[in-house]
Amino acid sequence: MYMKPNRKWRIPTRNQKETYALGVVTLFPSLKDPFSKKGYEHFYDADSGTGYIAWRLKTVQRNAKKRNKPSISKRNEAQILLKMRETFYYRHRLVHDPNKTADILKTFPTFLNTTGLLNQDFSLLFSPETSSKLLEMWDTTFKAKIIEEAIGLTSTAVVRSLLLSANNQRDSEHCSDWDSDMSTLLLLLHLLPPTPGKKVSKISASDAINRLVVYQKSRTCLEQHLQKREGRQPYLLAVGRNRDQIEHFYIALDKNLIPFYPSCSK
Repeated sequence: MYMKPNRKWRIPTRNQKETYALGVVTLFPSLKDPFSKKGYEHFYDADSGTGYIAWRLKTVQRNAKKRNKPSISKRNEAQILLKMRETFYYRHRLVHDPNKTADILKTFPTFLNTTGLLNQDFSLLFSPETSSKLLEMWDTTFKAKIIEEAIGLTSTAVVRSLLLSANNQRDSEHCSDWDSDMSTLLLLLHLLPPTPGKKVSKISASDAINRLVVYQKSRTCLEQHLQKREGRQPYLLAVGRNRDQIEHFYIALDKNLIPFYPSCSK
């Protein structure tokens, strides 16, 4: 089904979408679902507002917004990076102010549409030499060390599956769904288990993994995911066809998505 917006394009009403769904199975009876009440709920279910038509309309709407959104020129991007560098220490104080932390994205909305700002702040916070050390030494030193240490962990199903994937033993049915690099990083949560905070009890390493990184399949509605997600702590959102084929990483913060540079685990 192809839906293309034009200048007068509007989102159809619920009744219209249901009519479209009925029209599809009327014109193409073989597409009717014999096991559902009306036979067309997989195209549009008025009770839940779900179905292929609803998903497609949201995708068209989201893409239309992206096309209409003014792009940032290379010159403006360079100016933004410069201005954000100059305001780094002011922003750093805001982050540590409990009364102003929640307003960071309102004060600096360019985080949401300018790639590289998080990387720049990280470099300013830890110096370029220190901030790049993890990636520079990951394949040659850190990754092998983590796997070596993790072998000595108490053997649980989760640890065993992560170790198999970290060692690229993808042929095993017990390996983790994540790729080698992500599996190795997640092993760190078992080597450095979370400690209890002032107001919360200690959680398991497996629970910490679910709070650190969340997988979302490609072509799903990220806005719906953000609205349904509970909790205020930021987390990594990994989007791809499978967990071992991640195409995009985002930081989910206050129901907003901040994009990352790379399209791989590192």
